Amino acid sequence: MRRKTLHLVITFNTTTEAMAMEDLCKSRHAPGRMIPVPQSISAGCGLCWCAQPDDRETLQALMQEAGLEPENITECMV
Repeated sequence: MRRKTLHLVITFNTTTEAMAMEDLCKSRHAPGRMIPVPQSISAGCGLCWCAQPDDRETLQALMQEAGLEPENITECMV
């Protein structure tokens, strides 16, 4: 079994927004990956962006530049 570690989790209201985040991050070679929303978090959509906590500022700047509004940005064990 994989050991859980602290990660930055960015949730979105819709699947369309989550997919836009994935496209943005891939095109900019930004850190992270798309995962199902962890059970400990409630979100409008079943997908979220997962990255290292140190990547928060980078990802927030990218989202702001692209006009993406996250539902929530939190840190949790994933």
